[in-house]
Amino acid sequence: MLKNSIFFKKVEVSTITSYAYRINDEVQSGEIGYYHLFNTSLPLIEESLEFIKKQDHIRNIILIGMGGSSCGVKALKDMLLNQKSKDKELFILDNTSTYSLFSILEKLNLEESLFLITSKTGSTIEVVSLFKLIIDYFKIEFSNLKKYFIFVTDENSKLHQEGENLGIKSFFIPSNVGGRFSILSAVGIVPLCFCGYDVKALLEGAKACFDDFFIYKKEEILQKAYHYCTHKNANINVLFSYDDIFKGFNEWYIQLIAESLGKKQGYKRIGLTPIALIGARDQHSFLQLIMDGPKNKTITFLKVKDSEKSPIIPDIHFKFLDSLSNKVNLHDLLNAQCDATMHALISENLSVDVIEIEKLDAWHAGYLMYYYELFTSACGIMLGINTYNQPGVEVGKLILKNILKS
Repeated sequence: MLKNSIFFKKVEVSTITSYAYRINDEVQSGEIGYYHLFNTSLPLIEESLEFIKKQDHIRNIILIGMGGSSCGVKALKDMLLNQKSKDKELFILDNTSTYSLFSILEKLNLEESLFLITSKTGSTIEVVSLFKLIIDYFKIEFSNLKKYFIFVTDENSKLHQEGENLGIKSFFIPSNVGGRFSILSAVGIVPLCFCGYDVKALLEGAKACFDDFFIYKKEEILQKAYHYCTHKNANINVLFSYDDIFKGFNEWYIQLIAESLGKKQGYKRIGLTPIALIGARDQHSFLQLIMDGPKNKTITFLKVKDSEKSPIIPDIHFKFLDSLSNKVNLHDLLNAQCDATMHALISENLSVDVIEIEKLDAWHAGYLMYYYELFTSACGIMLGINTYNQPGVEVGKLILKNILKS
């Protein structure tokens, strides 16, 4: 299971009840589709598996997407390391970087590769540009594109229309699901199914989080969102994840929080700034600022309890080196470093919470990602903003188009 422990003063339930009602209204309205993906995405599993079973020759799945079309998949690929049943490699190309492009393409045999062009709007200029570059790199004839590409997009988007024109299969993202909340839609379901991950367990974990929040009325998410959004001094939330396996998740968390909660409200600018660290490495860099610098940060620690596959540190003794960690499980050492850092920050009267996961499998990964989506929605309601738009990003896109036209 997932346990969320809070180390700051909670408010009376009556203080946050109205926010719970407003989130429930969002769910009931059906306007925000991510809430229901653990059910509505179930048919996608069968559709995806039916498609890929006819592609026995495929060994490489390459997802091309930006932001919400790639971050969540990258997070799950990292967290579910080696937890797939099919002998297929998942590559993710999520930047217009020449280095990244060629470092992936040079590894591929075209005849064993399937490219997933992923764009909710169907007009993401970076994704379209990479699509063209891949066609040119492998010198693929237009009549053969349907052999090597599928599209993941909104129904009737420009990408879908082009897919109809070229005979390319399209999987659809629900129109009421925003990009950064889309990991449990076709954006994540399709590539993960293709590679043999336990997608059904992923959706079951998300549903368990939904039930804990809406049916069993667990209040940790609301308490945490209220405290972090109303804090008088701290508008920065630091996610301190203890294990390199959370690197992709940290990237997803930054995009989810920053793009959802950084908004204008009239002349007022509102936001909860996300910072993501990896423990224990970043104890030797950023921790000094948290401990002794401005108290403008709240801190969430993320750790995994299970240490079964971790090695035991050998009982080797040196004349001048200490032996404190001898015969200690390496993962237990990592968690001890997490606990020590947490208590050090609590002693500085900083607001801290800890998320402890029993083990990292598809069920727990689904629960964790849905937890953070709910947390983000709760924060948006408490901040009085539209959590699901990104007007600031759209301005940059328009300027880019004008630059390219000139």
